[in-house]
Amino acid sequence: MIILGLDPGLGTTGWGVIRAEGNRLSHVANGQIRTDPSMALPRRLTALYSALIDVIRTERPDGAAVEEVLGNSNAQSTLKLGQARGVVLLAAAGAGLHIGEYHPSTVKKAVVGTGGAEKRQIQAMMAVLLPGAKLAGADAADALAVAVCHAHHVASAAAMERRRGLGA
Repeated sequence: MIILGLDPGLGTTGWGVIRAEGNRLSHVANGQIRTDPSMALPRRLTALYSALIDVIRTERPDGAAVEEVLGNSNAQSTLKLGQARGVVLLAAAGAGLHIGEYHPSTVKKAVVGTGGAEKRQIQAMMAVLLPGAKLAGADAADALAVAVCHAHHVASAAAMERRRGLGA
């Protein structure tokens, strides 16, 4: 299964693609999509959408995982982040991908072991879990972490389904 992980942001959206075969994970690709802050918001959102569609067409994932938005004290920033997340969801859903959504603390716990992990800890774990991956930046590392989290959840759900089928 090829999984596209996405860490939405208006300024920078991180993306990462992994291959999950059972418990074995491998890095496929990662990157960051940056939008020009001098552009009008609709143009920035359009640029983000177009770039995501290009990633989806190139990488051909079987599914996607998106990090949920946390609100902050600046309502305007939260709104812009939410709009970028909406574009990310639209691009993935429009491509027919099944989408998993994960709270940041769930992602951190899945890859580091604690929901309060820092960005540098996530980057360090990506080097361990996906050896040889050259990270395009912190947002790309976060996106790969979202993909890894999704792979773990999908594998767990499949294992539970198998157990139910066996009558366990």
